[in-house]
Amino acid sequence: MKRRSFISTSLAAPAALLSTSASLAQAYPNKPVRMIVPFPAGGATDVLARALSIKLGEKLGQNVVVENRPGAGGTIGSSAVAQSAADGYTILLATSSTHSIGPATNPKIPYDAVADFTALGQVATSPNIVLVPNSSPAKNMRELIEHAKKNPGKLNYASSGNGTIVHLTSELFKAQSGTFIVHIPYRGTALAIPDLISGKVDVLFDSLVTGLPHAKDGKLRALAVTSARRSGLASDLPTVADVLPGFESVTWFGLYGPKNLPADVVGRLNSALNAALAEADVKERFARLGAEPAPSSPVAFGQLAQNESAKWKRIITERKSAVE
Repeated sequence: MKRRSFISTSLAAPAALLSTSASLAQAYPNKPVRMIVPFPAGGATDVLARALSIKLGEKLGQNVVVENRPGAGGTIGSSAVAQSAADGYTILLATSSTHSIGPATNPKIPYDAVADFTALGQVATSPNIVLVPNSSPAKNMRELIEHAKKNPGKLNYASSGNGTIVHLTSELFKAQSGTFIVHIPYRGTALAIPDLISGKVDVLFDSLVTGLPHAKDGKLRALAVTSARRSGLASDLPTVADVLPGFESVTWFGLYGPKNLPADVVGRLNSALNAALAEADVKERFARLGAEPAPSSPVAFGQLAQNESAKWKRIITERKSAVE
């Protein structure tokens, strides 16, 4: 009898531990979750985070509190999450700037974009729009490429500064089209718009949300979007890829946790995220920002970020003199 009792007790102990573990997993989250935004309040990433946080909180059954940690191009907030406890209560709304372009342009970035984080899921994508003056002879992308090839070094393009998505997208276009267009950096694309309208600038790969209104107002001509497929936010515009197969450049947004986040917590956050992105009001609010929801698995999102980082690193290496 004693032997049977000992065996029964021995078997019961691991079972109790499993039961306790399962109970803890089911309890997540049992307090508010912080969503760190590594950019200032009021910017596109911040507004998108606040639109997402409400629905994400509803799906999780806890408040999701947005906390801005701006500075150093997004590295301060990103570093804070990388160094946080791996318990699921601190997550990061990252962008292509923090986890694809930043690591490709800055070898001294204070975190490893892959090893120091756990991918939770993609949130959204936002393409750029190709804009030219109304006076431009180019009515479509094919004509723009032909015009540039006939006038090497005579055309110019504006950007929001060296190393930005606008700059790198333009260089990607030049590389794939075999054109020579001169770079004119501005402190932001909004400052370049008057020069584009007047014809002092020949082309601009602007954010869809800021560039499309100028085309709708008739001040500029929109030629295409830079996503791989047509955007539901500008369905009448073709893609650059229609003329340059494989061309794609978008700003992506996604959620990360610190490294070693438990698999059950990752699953809970990913499930809640995808459910939130399916909500009609989230889609509507994203559309106002020129973004489209992009639900995914953690694995697919992690691979996307790595592929994007490799792409921009290749462009930076190949066009070293143009991007420094």
